[in-house]
Amino acid sequence: MTRPERLIYMANQIAKFFAAQAGDPAEGVAGHLRSFWDPQMRAELVAWNAAGGDGLDPISAEAVGRLA
Repeated sequence: MTRPERLIYMANQIAKFFAAQAGDPAEGVAGHLRSFWDPQMRAELVAWNAAGGDGLDPISAEAVGRLA
């Protein structure tokens, strides 16, 4: 499996935004990914995370786990 560099980068940028907002940042990221990302993009990131892939910050990893 090739590391999805761009998806990891984008998810981590979204997590940085939601970390500065009120509420549950992981749910904010998960909601954003559900609303705005193509299902194939989400599926690729979920598969990467499930396979133990690295690169996701803790908020992003939790959010991606909620998508699975």
